[in-house]
Amino acid sequence: MVNLTIDKIPVSVSEGTSILDAARAAGVQIPSLCYLRDINDIGACRVCVVELAGMDKLVTACNNAVEEGMEVLTNSPKVRETRRINVELLLSQHNAQCASCVRSGNCSLQTIANDLNILDVPFEKKIPPFRWDKSFPLIRDASKCVKCMRCIQICDKVQGLRIWDVAATGSRTTVDVSLNRKIKEADCALCGQCITHCPVGALRERDDTQKVFDALADPDKITVVQVAPAVRAAWGEYLGLDDSQATVGRMVAALRRIGFDYVFDTDFAADLTIMEEGSEFLEHLKRPAAHKAPMFTSCCPGWVRFLKSQYPDMTSQLSTAKSPQQMFGAVTKTYYAQQLGVPAEKIFCLSVMPCLAKKQECALPTMADAGAGQDVDLSLTTREMARMLRAEHIRPELLPEEEFDQPLGEATGAGVIFGATGGVMEAALRSAYFLVAGQNPAPDAFRDVRGMDGWKEASFEIQGTVLRVAVVHGLGAARRLIEALRRGQVQYDFVEVMACPGGCAGGGGQPIHDGQELAESRGKKLYALDEAAPLRFSHENPSVQKLYHDYLGHPLSEKAHCLLHTDHEAWQMPAAPENR
Repeated sequence: MVNLTIDKIPVSVSEGTSILDAARAAGVQIPSLCYLRDINDIGACRVCVVELAGMDKLVTACNNAVEEGMEVLTNSPKVRETRRINVELLLSQHNAQCASCVRSGNCSLQTIANDLNILDVPFEKKIPPFRWDKSFPLIRDASKCVKCMRCIQICDKVQGLRIWDVAATGSRTTVDVSLNRKIKEADCALCGQCITHCPVGALRERDDTQKVFDALADPDKITVVQVAPAVRAAWGEYLGLDDSQATVGRMVAALRRIGFDYVFDTDFAADLTIMEEGSEFLEHLKRPAAHKAPMFTSCCPGWVRFLKSQYPDMTSQLSTAKSPQQMFGAVTKTYYAQQLGVPAEKIFCLSVMPCLAKKQECALPTMADAGAGQDVDLSLTTREMARMLRAEHIRPELLPEEEFDQPLGEATGAGVIFGATGGVMEAALRSAYFLVAGQNPAPDAFRDVRGMDGWKEASFEIQGTVLRVAVVHGLGAARRLIEALRRGQVQYDFVEVMACPGGCAGGGGQPIHDGQELAESRGKKLYALDEAAPLRFSHENPSVQKLYHDYLGHPLSEKAHCLLHTDHEAWQMPAAPENR
């Protein structure tokens, strides 16, 4: 242990602890802008500077370790003056039109500037131009970049894609797409982790809320919204609601207040996905010579984009099952349109997802099988849904709870856990066991695939057949698993991959809390909903059973293949650079 004082407070911490962490452990908050624990501790912003007794030069707290007897002053006159100048210099190159910024009220730079009582910037303003293809789901505004390098580090160290890099030199230094590419030319997975780890509004999703408001105002449109499982674990965070206020029932009620004609649960389509993907997996097991192992899940479009660009020769190992979002859209514009007795063209199908890649997925040319344009017309992030609620002045905590509409609103606990890493695998194994053994396993028999380890593996026996499975989340971990597979170091039958750390619960479209990683706590909420659900097996969903009985026939039927499966090789991704 190392003993020191921080603002005259005695502190004892482990050797090697940074001054920043030591201060936080003592309840002393040192502001920081660029710091991300174990990812970005380069002291680039110089906001966390502190004064050490006996030293003239200030030091950054994020990347300097404590020493025995050290006396630290975190807010001395010298520190305040230097910190203020550093922030003013950042503001001189920052487009500080906060009222029209998506991160207004949730911006680390804004908070630090307010805390320093900066009311004017004495330096000449030199704002970089905003040049970007605004049709792309991910938007980067150079005029708001503070050069903290977080996006570079999260994409490099965690996701392993190196989409971002430093560009130019001196005062013109900024961040741009690497290798002198345009963003549409890059092999970006659209995971959105750069957005959720940006401390300001330099990175954001393409805002599609006005298109939704336009559809809601169109008297000729029937508006149908589906909500993904991970959204219910996080939507209230943006609105300052606690778990008792941000219930699923109030989320449904709030969406109805916005004006949607029908509010459905993507968990219904998650159960449908299990029926198709689980049946496909069992077919692979029956004919191992015809299918290369392992079969990969395909419900995460960020992961699909990653595999197609980084390891295109393995694309055929993806399940052909569409994601729940896309299955829902195809069913809505066929089966449900028939039930309503309306032309499919009248239906505007919207999804609310914890994800950016879903925006691109619903626009793919292969996702228009219902014959009425794109099966899902538009996808919003959790953040965009919350912004719509604010725009409509809706106070969800004051609303009585309401149920999802039927029949596409009925779901099981297996569908709910799709939003957590390991959830797709667990749900699939529950139903695969039933399809093979003719009886249900214990609902939690496959809980070994749960947890936040980046790469988990397990073996389960079903009627004498041993299944080797793996679960991986985060694209850096996915790359390590694939490389091990290609070297022959590991062998699996079935692998679940989620692009975002923690799965959809930690998705790039979820509410942002700078410096906090909430995927694990959100995932626990989903598992709690599963445990409380009256039905916990996808094959027991009565609405899914009725869909097959009345319309699809059976899993993997010709109609099911037409509507619920896709050809992943029918569209192209930019190839990965050779030097990767």
